[in-house]
Amino acid sequence: MPLRVVRRLASYPRRSPVTAGFLVLLVAVHVFVDHALEPDTARRLLLAVSTNLDNLRHHPISSLFGSAFFFDGTLTGIDTLDFVGTIITLGFGIVVCLAWLEHRYGQLRAVATFAAGHVGATLLTAPVIAYAIADGYYPPTIREALDFGISYGAQTCLAACALHLPRMWRFPVIALLFVWPLVGGSWLAGIPDFVTIGHLIAAVIGLACGAYLKAQRSIPEH
Repeated sequence: MPLRVVRRLASYPRRSPVTAGFLVLLVAVHVFVDHALEPDTARRLLLAVSTNLDNLRHHPISSLFGSAFFFDGTLTGIDTLDFVGTIITLGFGIVVCLAWLEHRYGQLRAVATFAAGHVGATLLTAPVIAYAIADGYYPPTIREALDFGISYGAQTCLAACALHLPRMWRFPVIALLFVWPLVGGSWLAGIPDFVTIGHLIAAVIGLACGAYLKAQRSIPEH
């Protein structure tokens, strides 16, 4: 491994301490839930932090906050689609993009970008779910579905960073951010599942956040 890469890896916690701490916490929680808890206990915990309609109605703050410390993926099944999701959300979304936003724009703005996607996409998707259930597109069981994790926030960070890419890469990457949820998601009665819709909304929020950050960066300091 080149010495330059080793130095950059060694400096990662110093350059992006919030992201580094968040990453350690995410991995620790994931390992604890997957390997230390009994399956029934783990499922009850994940249901408690899920941002489904029932939880958003009865305890929105704890479900929104708690959900942000889990990721829905795998660290070991490298031959599965779940691992691809882990690479996109945890790998690129958090390890790369959230860290880059923190290093360039500071801890507060990086966390705010992630939170805008995590909370904003969840709350904007909720009325879509309620409408789809009422009109028979989604089954009523969706109200209490497992729906947790960092993926909306990670998608927002990905989109915010994509807006900073050189022009030749910017638009293909942005297009990919809207394509991959549609390709990887499922369809129910002719409409995308709510997770796909949430990722599309998160990408839009990320572009808005990225545009705001670029505008703020361009304002000269006095």
